[in-house]
Amino acid sequence: MLTFEERKAAFVDIGHLLGRLIDKHSLKPSENQADFLETLKLAQAENQWFTQENICFALKEWGASLTEENLSNWLRGYDLSDDDTKQIIGVVMAGNIPLVGFHDFLSVLICGHSLIVKQSSNDKRLLPYLADKLIEIQPKFKDNIEFTDKKLENYDAVIATGSNNTARYFEYYFSKVPHIIRRNRNGVAILTGKESPEDFKSLGQDIFKYFGLGCRNVSKLYVPKGYDFKLFFEGISGYNSVIEHHKYANNYDYNKAVYLMSEIKFMDSGFLILKEDQHLSTPIGVINYEVYEDENALKNSISLQKNNIQCIVGKHEIANFTFGKAQNPSLSDYADGIDTINFLKHLDTHHYEETQF
Repeated sequence: MLTFEERKAAFVDIGHLLGRLIDKHSLKPSENQADFLETLKLAQAENQWFTQENICFALKEWGASLTEENLSNWLRGYDLSDDDTKQIIGVVMAGNIPLVGFHDFLSVLICGHSLIVKQSSNDKRLLPYLADKLIEIQPKFKDNIEFTDKKLENYDAVIATGSNNTARYFEYYFSKVPHIIRRNRNGVAILTGKESPEDFKSLGQDIFKYFGLGCRNVSKLYVPKGYDFKLFFEGISGYNSVIEHHKYANNYDYNKAVYLMSEIKFMDSGFLILKEDQHLSTPIGVINYEVYEDENALKNSISLQKNNIQCIVGKHEIANFTFGKAQNPSLSDYADGIDTINFLKHLDTHHYEETQF
């Protein structure tokens, strides 16, 4: 059985590997490996939202996170002393952005458990590649990692991520085992009218990275009464290249046509639609905004939506990410605010009968 220090050291080596493969948002030509390039090519072919830039961004971010210092700081507050208690965790992963399930993969293995991964068909190449590299680094992981495209079976607990609709199904299906069920969430940004051009440029990163498909992407702005959007549109103008991606352009054009035919008022940058709407979730190419009268109204509106908000961006006191950092969470920034490590270290070990349909 692997010790905690052995598990941690293997993930540090994965971080080094990613650092050697990726330079910012592109590949390092001198370090390209044939198997990595083939994996990258397949991932892009199977999901056209997975551009090379976005895949490399995700890999680079994980490479920067998987350091000895970061892992030690993250796990210092938990009792991860080695013992013989090892359980099998089923992990149902989403596929909206590259490697969206890697944190769960890391958490299960770093705690000493085994996992059975059911991936989304939209993202089924990148994690198996990294799992193979992890096993090359530390062969003892081989018996702890399984991928399946069938129904999950023989698990002791489950972590599942999906839409609000699938979450209801997950809650029922996995009700007899300890579980974490994640639903739709979105990022929001609070604007005060005191933002600089650089702030808006950074905010564009929070909006457009991964074409807005991530749960941390900003999909809604909170703005003060009488707010002038001129500086906002000027600040995000450098992201106009998103319209060159055909899937993004098709979604943008479709939503614009729907709003025009429905006589819904909106503002248009030529590559982003901005409309007043209290909802957090938006279609691709669309951002909602809500006007707040004062601080109390803002905090009340945020509070009412707290179970649907993944992160809050801005310089306001209640923001938990600065502009441009929504897609750079630390290891302790748990999805939906649920402490995955704490869950994995305190699993109920009762027996269960798997629900049958």
